[in-house]
Amino acid sequence: MPRDDLDRRLIALLQANARRSTADLARALGVARTTVLARLNRLEHDGAIAGYTVRLGADAAPAGVEAFVGIAVEPKQARAATQRLATLPELRLLCSVSGEFDCIALLRAESPARLDALLDEIGGFAGVLKTTTSVVLARRIDRTT
Repeated sequence: MPRDDLDRRLIALLQANARRSTADLARALGVARTTVLARLNRLEHDGAIAGYTVRLGADAAPAGVEAFVGIAVEPKQARAATQRLATLPELRLLCSVSGEFDCIALLRAESPARLDALLDEIGGFAGVLKTTTSVVLARRIDRTT
């Protein structure tokens, strides 16, 4: 976990551009390059930084449609519903949430027709009470990896 403001600022800079050199990071943060190296080593060792990756731009990403799906589940069926959702290759993210829904799923389907079939399939899972879908039109800010 980031321990202080310097860790948080370092992580934010890396999220914006993980290819920045340690010298450039040090200048941006107003610290020595060795401080940046030590912080990076500790953040990696502690698991705060799990790795560095490439995020594809919209033009290079696979064609398809993304949607966030709110899912309300009967309490006794939550584990079974989670296990069923985990079998869907189109599932990218599943979060337990507070509020009207028990979880939010991020799905990426190859076509609107496949998304429609997925939603029907999820709605048919044992214990699923209702779903609400919001199709992603554009990602304005994306800090996920």
